[in-house]
This record gives sequence, structure tokens and C-alpha cells, in this order.
Amino acid sequence: MKKLFFTALALISTLSGMAQKNKYMTFQGEIANKNGDAIYITDGKNKLIKKIQISSEGTFKDTMNVVPGRYGLSDGNEFTIVYLKNGFDLALKMDTKMFDESITYKGKGALENNFLAKNSLYEEQTDMGKLLAANEVDFLKGLEKKKADDLKRLENTKLDPVFIDLQKKTIDENYNGAVTCYKMNYEANLAKSKLANTMSPSFNYDNYAGGKTKLEDFKGKYVYIDVWATWCGPCRAEIPFLKKIEEKYHGKNISFVSISVDAQKDLDKWKALIKEKELGGVQLFADNNWNSQFIKEYGINSIPRFILIDPTGKIVNADAARPSSAELQVQLDAFLN
Repeated sequence: MKKLFFTALALISTLSGMAQKNKYMTFQGEIANKNGDAIYITDGKNKLIKKIQISSEGTFKDTMNVVPGRYGLSDGNEFTIVYLKNGFDLALKMDTKMFDESITYKGKGALENNFLAKNSLYEEQTDMGKLLAANEVDFLKGLEKKKADDLKRLENTKLDPVFIDLQKKTIDENYNGAVTCYKMNYEANLAKSKLANTMSPSFNYDNYAGGKTKLEDFKGKYVYIDVWATWCGPCRAEIPFLKKIEEKYHGKNISFVSISVDAQKDLDKWKALIKEKELGGVQLFADNNWNSQFIKEYGINSIPRFILIDPTGKIVNADAARPSSAELQVQLDAFLN
């Protein structure tokens, strides 16, 4: 009887220890080329859950009490999705120079988070801009294939069931959101087509180089405008291509203007990224992000967005080809050579 009593006590003690342990999770990591002194964990509503300090050597370690779910992880410049759950003992390793491509996890919770890291690379391979520009039949066909591929990658019985359910919910939300976006895009395309050969709305924005710059300052030149933001992955993916376009047409009768729709609170982040990436052209900061008059008059509700204006100020294309598209060079060669 006494033996059973002590066995029961030992079991209770063990269960109590497990319950105590599962009241929090441990998160540690090594970050090469860190952008700041902390990483930030946010929930689905972008509410700050935890700020974790990073040492001068780029290491961090902390504990968190979390509801199982998808969270945002940011180092101030870059952003990724993580799956967090009490009981995890998660270790992150990454290099901010490569970010998504370099992210790896070890420890308890690594399986789900390595899945998310790899999944973000799959997402980058999907050209949603091209898909949204397709006809309705091709759009739905492409979207159905993407959804099927996303679900196929979840067929791993070792993944946490809660994680699988959350991912399936996210896939459905993304699918429905894309359908809604397509309808909005179709209506927007009709409006953009009506802008061709009309005088462009103007702007007068703060210039990274100092002072203010307005559209009229470029009169007599073609103007290729890139509307973007520092947080926009597809926008940043176009940067290397834009640099090559700027280099190819340097000295030609064209100006390259980038307009950021970042929020005012991210002004310093915008300046830091321009310096870090050595961005060329004319770098401007819109006066009221998405609600800036120039942005509203062009009906811009998604980015990146490119606009081509002729030397008289008339709109050649209110939704011009991207720098990564061969179509852009064909069009510019016709005008500039």
C-alpha cells in the first residue's frame, strides 16, 4: 500500500512538472548580420507579444507563454511567420543578408517551423501579379493548382494537428482573398485603361536626397514610377531588375522615380533600406501612404505598381510592365532609341 502511495506521489509530481513546463516555451537563436538589437513577436492582429533582446554576438534566448498559433517574427527590416506553442524548445539560425533562404530551426517545434520557412520560399515563386492579370479561366485554374499544391505539402502525419488545421484555414483564407482581389483587380483594370493618354495626376513629395520633388520637375522626360514599400516582398524582389534597367537607360531621356507608401512611423526604415540597398533613381516618400492623393487618383490598392508617363505629362501606361519583365525593355527601346 505504501509503495502504491509513493508511486502515486511520484506520478503527481511528474505530471505537475510537465504542466509547469508547458506553461511556457523557450526560444533561442543565432542571427548573423543582425539588423537591430531585438526581434519582435507579433500576433495575427500585429499586436506585439514579445520583444527579445539580441546580444552583440547576435544570440538571444527567452521564454514565452503563448496560445498555439501562427505569429509574426520581425528583426525590424524583415518578416517571417513562425508557429509557437507552449512546451516548444525552439532554436533559430539565420543570416539577415539572405533571410528567408537562410532560416533553419532545431529542437522541439522545428518540424513545423522549418515547414513554414520552406513554404515562404514556395510563396515567393508564385507570381500573384501575373496570376491576377490572367483571364478568369486561367486565374481560377492557376489558383486551384496553388491551393492543391499547398495542401499536398501538408500531408505529413508528424506535423502537429493544430498546426495542420491552422495552415488549412490560412490556405482557404488566402484562396478566398485571392478571388476577392481578382474581382477588385478586374474593376481596377477597367479604370486604369481609361487613364491612358490623359494627363497624369501630380505629386509633391519629400525626396531622400533632400527637399521636395514634384512630377512637373521631370517635364520633357519620360518618367517610370515605382510605387512600393519596404515591407513588400514582391517590391523588393524587383529592386535588382530596376537597378539594371536604370543602368541600361542611364543618360537617356527618362527618369526613374520610386514612391514609397510606407507609414510615417517607418520613415527611418525607408531611409535605412535605401542606404543599405544603394537604391538609385529618385527616391520619394508619399505624404499619406495609401491615402496620398496621387495614389488614390491612380486607384492603387496593391504594390508593386509601375507607371509610365510621357514627356508632356500624359499617361502612357497606368499599370506598366515590371522591371523583371522583358516587355518593359521592348517598350522603352521603342521610345528612347
